[in-house]
Amino acid sequence: MSIDSIHLIAQQLSIHPSQVAAVAALLAEGATIPFIARYRKEATGSLDEIAVGGIRDRLDQLRELNDRRESILKSLAQHGHLTDELKAKVLAAETMAALEDLYLPFRPKRRTRAMAAREKGLDPLARLIFDQKGTLPETAAAEFVDSGKGVESIEDALAGARDIIAEMINEDAAARTRLRDYFWQHAKLISNVSSGMEAAGAKFRDYFDWEEPAVSAPSHRVLAMRRGEREEVLNLSWLPPEAEALDLLDAMFVKGTAADAEQVRTAAHDAYRRLLSRSLETELRLAIKVRADAEAIRVFAENLRELLLASPLGPRRVLAVDPGFRTGCKLACLDEQGRLLHHATVFPHGSDRQRSEAAQTILQLVADDRIEVIAVGNGTAGRETDQFLRSLALPAGLAVVQVDESGASIYSASETARLEFPDLDLTVRGTVSIGRRLMDPLAELVKIDPKSIGVGQYQHDVDPAALRQALDDVVISCVNRVGVDLNQASLELLTYVSGLGPQLAQNILAYRHAHGPFRSRTELLHVPRLGPKAFEQCAGFLRIRGGDNPLDASAVHPESYPLVQAMASDIGCSMSILLADPKMRTKIDLSRYVSPTQGLPTLQDILTELEKPGRDPRREFELFAFARNISDLADLTPGMRLPGMVTNVTAFGAFVDVGVHHDGLVHISELSDRFVKNPLELVKVHQKVEVTVLSVDTERRRFALSMKTGAERRERSRPPAAAPPRSRPNPSARGGSPRPFHNPFEQLLKKPRG
Repeated sequence: MSIDSIHLIAQQLSIHPSQVAAVAALLAEGATIPFIARYRKEATGSLDEIAVGGIRDRLDQLRELNDRRESILKSLAQHGHLTDELKAKVLAAETMAALEDLYLPFRPKRRTRAMAAREKGLDPLARLIFDQKGTLPETAAAEFVDSGKGVESIEDALAGARDIIAEMINEDAAARTRLRDYFWQHAKLISNVSSGMEAAGAKFRDYFDWEEPAVSAPSHRVLAMRRGEREEVLNLSWLPPEAEALDLLDAMFVKGTAADAEQVRTAAHDAYRRLLSRSLETELRLAIKVRADAEAIRVFAENLRELLLASPLGPRRVLAVDPGFRTGCKLACLDEQGRLLHHATVFPHGSDRQRSEAAQTILQLVADDRIEVIAVGNGTAGRETDQFLRSLALPAGLAVVQVDESGASIYSASETARLEFPDLDLTVRGTVSIGRRLMDPLAELVKIDPKSIGVGQYQHDVDPAALRQALDDVVISCVNRVGVDLNQASLELLTYVSGLGPQLAQNILAYRHAHGPFRSRTELLHVPRLGPKAFEQCAGFLRIRGGDNPLDASAVHPESYPLVQAMASDIGCSMSILLADPKMRTKIDLSRYVSPTQGLPTLQDILTELEKPGRDPRREFELFAFARNISDLADLTPGMRLPGMVTNVTAFGAFVDVGVHHDGLVHISELSDRFVKNPLELVKVHQKVEVTVLSVDTERRRFALSMKTGAERRERSRPPAAAPPRSRPNPSARGGSPRPFHNPFEQLLKKPRG
């Protein structure tokens, strides 16, 4: 990578060039983003995963730009167009648009009107007129009238000359740059309904007559209108005022008011209307689409991160319930490790006899399998099943928890589920997945395509490759942040560990099956095809509990084991005492161990890890319950105060489940008493909140909610409460925010997660 590229990226990201160079070198060596961010802080200046990922993305963009540059230079040279001046311009181009503008006059193209005019010998006439030196167009054109060439009249000759001039203007790099800036600053996004589509396209009626500056249109609106256009409901245009655009071209190309200048003016206006406006509108549409995609993907990725890092219940004996009315409720009893013990089907929503039998079956399974928690899917019949379970004479302290089952059906029909449970019905597989999600959301959700989890915003409308990259980055980040139990992890979980992948993950499972549980991290080097480089990348993120070396259960990398051993020796204790006794760790003088490769950032990480080896970074699990006697949209009335769970966050607000089978919208304007620019500042997926019902639209099955406080709405009798966002500054310092949600069941689960 060139020095110029390093400095360009450093300037874009506001970091030091040495940091960019270090990350680029590590990536080139095959290092992963989690490994670089966690274990190479001295080299990168403690850049986090977001910064490292940003450098990677910009390196990819520059690589793509340079590949296109080389391709253009090669094409220009092959066709004899490459001059020293043109080569210098191509090498200096900093954007793809600038490159393409330079290449446009020489790019092979389909037959154009200007091409046909040149074949008729009209190029000299066009250039004579374009020079605007007082030539009389009709007099000059008379010399080019030639029936044999298809030029039947003076007007034919002038029309052909104007076509050539129009193409020259269209291919002028300076004109395109000037107009491109004008489009970006002044284009309007205008949406109108297609004739006769008013009824069929009712869901897009907000955009039947819509206009706003294109550059400031928010992501969700752009993607919604593009979807309406794709479904042929809406007609969109992305153009600035035409008169001003024509004035810009006149100022650049028209010299006076003589007859030849008027011909150039006519050609310039034709160039804009027929060529430039269409080309630049397409560019603008693409640029705004890319920006809208980026915002939608960012929101999706943030939601996915919160979902994957949701609080795990931990190892418990769980009765999982997949609710259903007509087909019954599927039950699956799981042990502490998530292994299936029993499964059955009951019909609690049928006749009195079926309800009684269902109750007996459930109570018997709870007793026989020593069930500690009941997990109920939140799909169809979820609330009714939840209420049925709570009506039973369950053992004291046995909690009933609703679990988001989005994507469970995708998992149950997947190859992963078939391999795991080849003899079980799809519905039983899905039920097991619901129970496991409660125990460890991350371990279960990695088995599902992130796009199927249901926390995205227009995920089917954005660039698939960009979405896949972003979501994979999130999954990899979450898996490696939490760490993976080497002796318990599934194939899917191991696949996302830094440095592994599907093949090495499969090899690890095969080795584990053949040789039993791993006793040490170094034993990984015996796994076929897992060499020193892969070991370096993955070892720190894999945990071995109860192994030969206590550090193997921590996030301390094996390359630092000698350093930790030296610390223990220097203060005169064993490794086990160093880990167990906080007083001994206070004796460690980190400055004694600073080296070029292991500075204070790494040493502080090691000391933190020694305090709580292998600590799960996720929040402690909290039980949650919906309001009793609220299970249907008809139960809602404006002014009602309800507990809820955030299910999705978008650019325009948050969707909240209050237990009525449909999620209500808290519009961004109703999230807080203060102005909110980004909903993710205040709310996260799976956050527990209290909301006020504002309105209910039973016809469209929609309802609006609010999290505002204060007396601006008389129906609100007390202030709402919402958990403050994790890993964010205290919002109260910025003007007030919702208060933490009170958990009424916080004493029910006291057993540690392990």
